[in-house]
Amino acid sequence: MAFAILLSIVLSGLSLAMDAFAVSICDGMVYRDLNKRKGMVIPTTFGLFQALMPIIGFYIGLAFSNYIDAFDHWIAFALLLVIGGKMIFDGVKELLSKKEELTPKKFSVLEVLLQGIATSIDALAVGFTLNSMLSGVSNVQLWAWISVGIIGAITFTISLVGLIIGVKFGQLFKKKASVAEIVGGIVLIGIGLKILIEGLV
Repeated sequence: MAFAILLSIVLSGLSLAMDAFAVSICDGMVYRDLNKRKGMVIPTTFGLFQALMPIIGFYIGLAFSNYIDAFDHWIAFALLLVIGGKMIFDGVKELLSKKEELTPKKFSVLEVLLQGIATSIDALAVGFTLNSMLSGVSNVQLWAWISVGIIGAITFTISLVGLIIGVKFGQLFKKKASVAEIVGGIVLIGIGLKILIEGLV
C-alpha cells in the first residue's frame, strides 16, 4: 500500500515538475546576471509553490474542485502570456536597437514568483485528489504533508537541472541575449497554451 502511494506521488511530482523544468531552462538562458544566490531562488521558488499548491488544494477539499478547475488554466495562461509577451517585446526592442552592446536581461524576483504561481496552479488539482489517493492509510494528513514534500523536492531538483542547462545554452548566445529572450518568451507562451488546452480538454 505504502509503496503504491509513494510511486503515485513520485509520478505526479515528475509530471507537475515538467513545466517548471522548461521555465527554468528559459530563465537560465535569459538572465545573464545570475550568481549562485540568485540562481537558487528559481528552483527554490518553483519547489515551494509546487508543494504549497497541493496542500492548499488538499485542505480546500473536493467541494470546490469543480469551481477552481473551471478557471485555474486561464490564470496560468494569462500569467505566462504576459511574462512571455514582455520577454519577446524586450528582446525585439533590443534587436532593433542601434546600440552595439545589447543589454542582457536582469534577474527579477517578481518575475520568478509569477512564474512559480503560473506553473504550479495545476498542482491544486493534485491536492484535490490526495484524499482519494491516500484512502486506506491511517494518518491522511501526515501522508498529505509527506506527499507535498516529495513533490516540492522533485520540482526543486528538476528545476535546478533545467536552470543549469539553460545557463549553459544561454552562453552560446553571448552578446545576443535578446535572441535568447525572444526564444524564452515563445517557450513560456507555448507552455501557457499547453496548460490552457489541457484545462479546456
